[in-house]
Amino acid sequence: MKALITGITGQDGAYLANLLLNKDYEVIAISRGENISLHKNSITYFDIDVTNFEKLNTAILKIKPDFIVNAAAMTDVDGCEDQKEKCDKINVHAVSQMIKCCEKLNIHLVHISTDFIFDGKDGPYSENDIPNPIGYYGLSKLKSELLFNDTSIKWTILRTIIIYGVLKNLKRNNIVLWGREALKNGKSINIIDDQFRSPTLAEDLAYACKLVIEKRATGIFNISGKDFMSIFEMVERMADFYNCDKSLINKISTNTLNQKAKRPPKTGFVLTKAVEELGYEPHSFEDGLAIIESQIEKLNQ
Repeated sequence: MKALITGITGQDGAYLANLLLNKDYEVIAISRGENISLHKNSITYFDIDVTNFEKLNTAILKIKPDFIVNAAAMTDVDGCEDQKEKCDKINVHAVSQMIKCCEKLNIHLVHISTDFIFDGKDGPYSENDIPNPIGYYGLSKLKSELLFNDTSIKWTILRTIIIYGVLKNLKRNNIVLWGREALKNGKSINIIDDQFRSPTLAEDLAYACKLVIEKRATGIFNISGKDFMSIFEMVERMADFYNCDKSLINKISTNTLNQKAKRPPKTGFVLTKAVEELGYEPHSFEDGLAIIESQIEKLNQ
């Protein structure tokens, strides 16, 4: 099977590439910048911006993959609020171009979406709950989801929450790596206690993508970690795991941050559909921390 992955320089795209290579898939990747996959020498890689639609179309039509996994996105929530046109170009229009290519070649498109399509008033959410984004990032991802209503291609949408993981040359930090470094260095940190999420190990999201490909599953699936908690509790559990001083963690509210974009206060996902139909089995948060710790040790060797 031939799989094309966009956004391989992010956590989910890079982990998926590594996972599929270990299962004897032919992996081709499209992204901007350096290929950071652990098996980069085994991957055919194209340094292409997905908003360069001419190059994107040419590459897809030349590759003729069986599957495309679209992990490319603008995920800077405040940046999306400030740069709406750029946000739509990456999160919506590029997806539209991929759909057109998939229609021509009968390609199955797997698209990564987000919990931010919801307003956060009634989480945890099932796949059937009605989206109501309160920020432009969430709106752009909802617009990308709605594109699939008008196509006959095989498609799968995987909605996820706060991806965390570690890779060599990882371009963006995540709250787990940031919190780990601060706690281990004895730094005092301010953490919000009024947002609730289910953080997702990058390997778990990659594993869900693999399950979709293997089962040819279509439709919408919630993919996240199994533990539902506030951001403050998440960092407290990190402190317990790393045997760090929890008095370093200061509880604050979201409105003290004066962020440009609103965040949904309470999301989280009901995972029943993914568990029953895909066989999805997410790690606990502590198991995820242990996996990351092991990976960091290997990277430091």
